[in-house]
Amino acid sequence: MNQLKILLTHEQIAAKVAELGARITADFAGQPVLLVGVLKGAAIFLADLARQISLDISFDFIAVSSYGNNTHSGELKLIKDIDEPVEDKNVILVEDILDSGVTLMYLRKLLLARQPRSLKTVALLDKRASRKVAIEAEYVGFQIPDRFVVGYGLDYAQRYRNLPHVCTMETSNHSE
Repeated sequence: MNQLKILLTHEQIAAKVAELGARITADFAGQPVLLVGVLKGAAIFLADLARQISLDISFDFIAVSSYGNNTHSGELKLIKDIDEPVEDKNVILVEDILDSGVTLMYLRKLLLARQPRSLKTVALLDKRASRKVAIEAEYVGFQIPDRFVVGYGLDYAQRYRNLPHVCTMETSNHSE
């Protein structure tokens, strides 16, 4: 049995996404921007963020997977690449949550090798206590405690992504 407790309400998230969109709009005033969402978790955040950015934007998606069962092993493989070239473009990597930093480091290295004009990162959630590598996002929605969270795109075994809030989840030791 899983117990969910609201950490961030839909209203808090919507206000923060609007604020992030306004900051990105100001920082890239008059310039086109390519948003690259990290699947699957960032899809909902990217959709809401895109509507809050008053610029010429396009978006694409990228996905990585960890080898084996340990998601923090640091051994990642690209399972879905972006379709659009990024050379000489302003690229913003859109992450749902920045925790270990391993995935973000991998994706930044991959995209930087393709010579974008600029590469920034926006993360809705930042769980600094889980960081395994020294990396930060330029745009951060919320600092959160070292707790497992679901909702607003984040999942547990592919469930709970559709929740409008971000919730902490306590799992029992019983199998479902």
